[in-house]
Amino acid sequence: MKTLYPLTLSAAISSACIMPATAQNAASIRQALKDGNVELSFRMRYEDVTATNFGAQDSTADLLSLKTRLSYTSKSFNGWGLGIEMDDVTHITDFKPQGVGIGDPEGTEVNQYFVSYKAGNTTAKMGRNRILLDNQRFVGGVGFRQNEQTYDSFRIESKDIKNLTIFGSYITSVKRIFGEQDPRGEHDNQSILLNAKYVFNPAINFTGYYYDIDNLSAPALSNATLGVRATGKVAAFSYEAELATQSESGDNNNRYSAGYIGLNASYRIKPLTFNLGYESLETDSDKGRFITPFATLHKFQGWTDVFLGGGTGNVEGGINDLYFKISGKAGAVNLAIAYHQFDVNDSTQTGFDRFGSELGFVMAGKINNIGLSLKYAQFSADENATAFRDTGKLWLTADTKF
Repeated sequence: MKTLYPLTLSAAISSACIMPATAQNAASIRQALKDGNVELSFRMRYEDVTATNFGAQDSTADLLSLKTRLSYTSKSFNGWGLGIEMDDVTHITDFKPQGVGIGDPEGTEVNQYFVSYKAGNTTAKMGRNRILLDNQRFVGGVGFRQNEQTYDSFRIESKDIKNLTIFGSYITSVKRIFGEQDPRGEHDNQSILLNAKYVFNPAINFTGYYYDIDNLSAPALSNATLGVRATGKVAAFSYEAELATQSESGDNNNRYSAGYIGLNASYRIKPLTFNLGYESLETDSDKGRFITPFATLHKFQGWTDVFLGGGTGNVEGGINDLYFKISGKAGAVNLAIAYHQFDVNDSTQTGFDRFGSELGFVMAGKINNIGLSLKYAQFSADENATAFRDTGKLWLTADTKF
């Protein structure tokens, strides 16, 4: 019966009476609800994972899954609005021997539900919603996975001052990608996020932020991060530069201080774009290391996710990542290839200097209303990094929305 759930959602949409909105603000609550926007989307994905220990037989896993998402957002009435979003992840085939798995659990969940209020260019939301800040290096939704990360929170965002965006949020719970049936799937929090961005001109955008993560369910993930970020674009050149410092917070017993550096420069020579970047997540000897437990980790440190560190985004010794990426377009197909060299930030902790390297590529395009992509990445562990395995991952994805 489980596999019939997406069809049930589709039937529900077909029988709904949705009227097109003709104005930004509805004349009544009834009209606001009636003229709300309904969206149905499907994403089918095949993922294959192969991991190898030195001298050992390959371990493999594969999963064919379908994510069905049903979203509803009302029109605004006197500034008020509401939204709800349901996700269902169904496994069509699933092969996962012991020790190798894929992090897209089956289940049906309320991904978002919220009440919103807008006055001028300031919007407040209360409930469960996605929070995506900057490039999602510190706070994101892990949207690549079938089960998205969302936050039970109160949030407010203001753009009432020209060129300035101010964001603040208080988080009581994080719904993580592992699903409601997994003990890791929900973390109780008393966390505060503050972020302010000012656009001086296209060449200089400046952001300052302070994130105090107090994780009640996993105190070792609690941290306070203070950082600054600059981005900009001049003709064909664009850049990102970021610095942050972090220490323990809440009931985290680790007393540490560690830094973060993120640098990226890109240059476009049609039809190609060249990216060169460097990222460093430092460690404070054996006292603690820079962690990013709210991040969209799949976007960083390569695509094979070998440095997830139990959801912290860092491992013993810290990580220095030097990477190069070329992207472009061939007709209607987007193409990209990326190479990462992973070094140890503090080799006195590990006894070796290099973790290894990763090579990955992706191609994506669209046929009518169906998006298609093929993505592959291969991590090759250094011979001294015996705690890591050579890992290859393949994704074939098709998605559409109505």
